[in-house]
Amino acid sequence: MALTETLPVATVSRRPDRLQRLLPKLVLAPTAIAMVVCLYGYMLWTAVISFTNSRFLPSYNFAGFAQYARLLENDRWLVACKNLAIFGGLFILLSLAIGVFFAILLDQRIRREGFIRTIYLYPMALSMIVTGTAWKWLLNPGMGLDKLLRDWGWEGFRFDWLVDPDRVIYCLLIAALWQASGFVMAMFLAGLRGVDSSILRAAQVDGAGLPTIYLRIVLPSLRPVFFSAVMILAHIAIKSFDLVMAMTAGGPGYASDLPAVFMYQHTFTRGQMGLGSASAVLMLGAVLAVLVPYLYSELRSKRNG
Repeated sequence: MALTETLPVATVSRRPDRLQRLLPKLVLAPTAIAMVVCLYGYMLWTAVISFTNSRFLPSYNFAGFAQYARLLENDRWLVACKNLAIFGGLFILLSLAIGVFFAILLDQRIRREGFIRTIYLYPMALSMIVTGTAWKWLLNPGMGLDKLLRDWGWEGFRFDWLVDPDRVIYCLLIAALWQASGFVMAMFLAGLRGVDSSILRAAQVDGAGLPTIYLRIVLPSLRPVFFSAVMILAHIAIKSFDLVMAMTAGGPGYASDLPAVFMYQHTFTRGQMGLGSASAVLMLGAVLAVLVPYLYSELRSKRNG
């Protein structure tokens, strides 16, 4: 009889434990379902639409790779890809160079470091729309720096890149560098502060100068920070949309188009949903081309560790 009386108690004691294990899953389930449906579901749906002849509304008449063929023959898409190569390449390289330079400068424990660091990081607190609008005013030949310097007496000064089809992409680059380089600086400054100071002192005792210490000892040890910074900057470059729309709206003409602008305009304003979906799929492929090697290197390093 004693055994039969203890069975219900054991059963009841298991129920709170089971509920405690299930409760986090139940709480996270709505978010997980929404993410799967709204993110991965729509990614799959976009890929499906890219193989159809959809225009203003989605249709499911299979058209094979016709939209991709049209896309690769579209002059505007080719200009957008060329602009992305110029903008993205220079954006990543210069952001890294500027960020590393200011990180090394602040790593010297200079006076008012907190104040200077705040100034460098302030642009990251602004949205790309605000950044683009501010730089559009600054670089506007009729009301910005160009007009200001000519009013001050430099009549021969000209800086009309914002309306020059061959140079407008560099105006976008200036604004993007202003906003992103401070974030890169913060990443590398955190990495520099994590370097073992005894290694640096040993190098100084051996007679190594400051440039040699940073170039041959410190920066090579920050390879994971470089990987992370390149990953984030490449993602920003590929999905750049609001900065372009705020500064140039893709103009003059479509000289400053980027793939994200091309995708939006063809999908939502030109009634070419199939073509826009094909461009979105290629943009996703570009993101994965950056993301997959990064994840592979991270997983391999953890496995080897």
